[in-house]
Amino acid sequence: MRRRRFLLRTAGLSGAGALALSGCGAGGDDDADTLDVLLAGYDGTVGTSIEKRWNAAVRAFEKKHPAITVKVERVPFLKLDATLARRVKDGRAPDISEGNFFAPYAEEGMLYSADQLFDIPVQANFISSFADAGKVDSVQYGLPTQASAPRLFYNKALFQQAGLTRAPASWAELRSCADALRRIGVATPYALTFGPEAAEDELLAWLLAGDGGYASVSGYDFASTENVATLTWLRDKLVVPGLAGADPAKLTRTQAYAQFLQGRAGMLLAHPVLLSAATQAGLKFATAPFPKRDGDGAAPPVGLNDWLMAFKANDRLPAAKKFLTFLFTSPAARTYGSDTGTLPATASDSDELQEDPSMRALWPFAHALPDAEFHPVGLRSWATVRGAVRQRIGQAVAPGNSPSHVLEALDQVGSSALRSSA
Repeated sequence: MRRRRFLLRTAGLSGAGALALSGCGAGGDDDADTLDVLLAGYDGTVGTSIEKRWNAAVRAFEKKHPAITVKVERVPFLKLDATLARRVKDGRAPDISEGNFFAPYAEEGMLYSADQLFDIPVQANFISSFADAGKVDSVQYGLPTQASAPRLFYNKALFQQAGLTRAPASWAELRSCADALRRIGVATPYALTFGPEAAEDELLAWLLAGDGGYASVSGYDFASTENVATLTWLRDKLVVPGLAGADPAKLTRTQAYAQFLQGRAGMLLAHPVLLSAATQAGLKFATAPFPKRDGDGAAPPVGLNDWLMAFKANDRLPAAKKFLTFLFTSPAARTYGSDTGTLPATASDSDELQEDPSMRALWPFAHALPDAEFHPVGLRSWATVRGAVRQRIGQAVAPGNSPSHVLEALDQVGSSALRSSA
């Protein structure tokens, strides 16, 4: 790890040296320019620290490049993708935008590729799993930022009260822990977030832990034998016995986090953003890898992040290159950290974070990033399929319902969406 970081530093990827390598030294701007940047806003929620980090990054960039003005527009996170799509349709594409989807714009030839935006050492510094997830037809267009790989959070005080001494290392142990928590009156022993906010994240974590996933080489494969077995287990072992809350089909991630902070949920899959909130709430908690079904190690982690993309419409490639290179190389532009609960998507910053004692709580999350597996974000059909997952997956584990029927219906949505996008 240290050798990799040394090599990156000698290539100019640490601090101001990277800017000189990329032709982005102070005072190097020849022409005045303005960059239109569209970002998510959080309206005073837990993401407020992320907004502050972005503000600091923009100020630092403008100080180093006084000829370039960065005009930031923020829209509520849940409206970000729709706002971007509308602006693109109306011919008002921003120069750079944050978002959940990049594949449709890449396939239409609207985006600059990573090799157009970065010198080779800068592009090579992205953690490979995240860089690969940002590709369409083997070319990277999505630029990962504010990375995450959720882990199992559990309430140590409730565990102790229930006579539990460690985190579950298999699904059978998870069910046993949940049953023990229920016996002491915990309302939601395991918070299964199959509600409409982010059900696709919870689902993928369970499918990966059950040796399944969303897709095969031939396309979407929701109704695989492994996936059916996973959701059948969830229905019969957690939902029907009442170990997953009152109604997982309605439980959102935001609600589950609130329940955990209030001591009403014993376990849940959560992002590092919950670390600070749980600490401030005075909660005794710990985190652990999400277990594979039979206890033979940790499940592959789910990789999550925001995507940045650079649009061609306004022909601002030189300014976009300078801004994005600065963002991914300068310590003054870091938008991750313990205050935001987000992780770096570059190898050099991840190495440094894992050697910084002040970031100790983030270490196990960062350690998992190279092994992360992702939603099929490189397919333009994913937006449609994700919407169907959010609407339908909760019914797959409802008492009396058939997981296979719901998964087969999702495969049909996937097949139709793939045909439509061909």
